[in-house]
Amino acid sequence: MQAGVAIIVIVIAVLVLIAALGDWRRPDAEEGDYKRRTSDPDPVTDAILRKLKSRKSYYREIYLKSDAWKRKRYVVMRRDNWRCVHCGARATQVHHKRYAKRNIGKEPIEWLESVCKSCHERLHG
Repeated sequence: MQAGVAIIVIVIAVLVLIAALGDWRRPDAEEGDYKRRTSDPDPVTDAILRKLKSRKSYYREIYLKSDAWKRKRYVVMRRDNWRCVHCGARATQVHHKRYAKRNIGKEPIEWLESVCKSCHERLHG
């Protein structure tokens, strides 16, 4: 009886693991193929990827493609009325005045500003 319960527990654990790994990829309803999820990554997967990648590559390859960044970017652009805070032209990018030392993506909205491409290049130049 106890061996049967142990086997059932192991099978359930394996199924949960398979479901978690399968959730990394999802079907795209419109195209019918599978695409890598770019929304908020699973916290465990996120932590592993952070350790494997440098801070800069994690920021560029994962965070800036996440739904969390897209939402934050929209809030900043809307706050600044889609105008560059430096020259008043149409803003197309969001500039970080400061970066969070830890926990990329946890920077407050006040540290972000809407900018046009030329002002953004000048700020980083």
